[in-house]
Amino acid sequence: MNTSIHAGLLESETSSSGLFLFKGSLSLLKCQHLLICKSPRIGETNAKMKVFVFSIVCAFLQVSHQNPRSQWTLLPHILVVEVDGTWGQLNLSCLQQPEELMRGDNKNEDIFWRKDGEEEEQRGNTYLLELEESLGGGNYTCHSKDGSLLNHTLVLIQEDKTNRREADLECSANNYSGEFLCFWTGHSSRVGKVAFMKVRRIFDNYDTQCSVDKSGRRWTCTSGQSNFSCSVDDSEGTILCLDEQHCPYAEESQHIYITVYIRMKYFLVENYSKHFYLSEIVKPDKVNITKVNCTTIEWSYPSSWNSPYSYFPLTFQISQLRQACKRCENPCIHSKSTKTLTINSTSDICQFKVKRKAKAVCVRSQDALCNSQWSEWSLIRLSRHRKNKKNKPQQKKN
Repeated sequence: MNTSIHAGLLESETSSSGLFLFKGSLSLLKCQHLLICKSPRIGETNAKMKVFVFSIVCAFLQVSHQNPRSQWTLLPHILVVEVDGTWGQLNLSCLQQPEELMRGDNKNEDIFWRKDGEEEEQRGNTYLLELEESLGGGNYTCHSKDGSLLNHTLVLIQEDKTNRREADLECSANNYSGEFLCFWTGHSSRVGKVAFMKVRRIFDNYDTQCSVDKSGRRWTCTSGQSNFSCSVDDSEGTILCLDEQHCPYAEESQHIYITVYIRMKYFLVENYSKHFYLSEIVKPDKVNITKVNCTTIEWSYPSSWNSPYSYFPLTFQISQLRQACKRCENPCIHSKSTKTLTINSTSDICQFKVKRKAKAVCVRSQDALCNSQWSEWSLIRLSRHRKNKKNKPQQKKN
């Protein structure tokens, strides 16, 4: 079937969220009843006013403890349920159309359910899903009497903001071609697969349609204003995207906005979002340093950087080290420098005369026209030729 299992109400079909918490569902009526019973001699006007005020308080307490908080369809047959950690219930419906249920081979009492392949005791068109803490997610299927599949839905659980662990989405670009790389940070246990993603320019939110190929790794998000293609590497936790309509010579007028849903263990899902201009995340690749002679080095613009360099200039920072720490993970950071210089150059090849006492030189670059990230340091060690002292032959004493 083309329709996914429906997440319905347990008591009311008028809720906009499609969900209802039963715990204390009759509290509002009880509050009204107690107030009226305990106030038989109060004037009719005062009694009605107190009933109204008390009803609002009871309703607020009821809604504030609603669990699930919300639910929405991520993709066909994939339902995300946001929970707050308390107990709650949710109805899943197998067949939504009454005529489907009236068919002879789809009688209500003959429909049975499976969760993650294991048959459940519940029978009928409706399945009561219990939610407690972060439990309740799974792959739910409903079947006819002969075992045929009628419908299926993957339920993913998302903790509300107060219970989520801190994480972030980091993005960078090594030039202005429109390609950028994003990865999610946090605890090492955050290993999962991309369940859904959307990339767009801010102005075309409601017009963007995203789809994924059969491999689950290549996504496309298109609209009348933009066209993004992305490649997902779940093992590395990275997403490489390209804005195919981006022009590197034009100024960006709208942010890029990316949202990623990551499916974790135990049917949990987390989402990360970020918006940026490419100029805010651009980080040039490392420069390539070579030695010209014992006193001069040279380097070139990164091969991945945009040209012409007069239109995309870089600023270079040069650090000369008296002693290059051999055991340090990064000598350019942990070693003391004699002096750090900053120069601007639009030449393909840059040369620099090194001080006589320098043992090593570090060079990095940054976009000269915006305050973006510096590239990683490039290091070259200088080997000085020492003058060999000639051993004078000792004269034999007579």
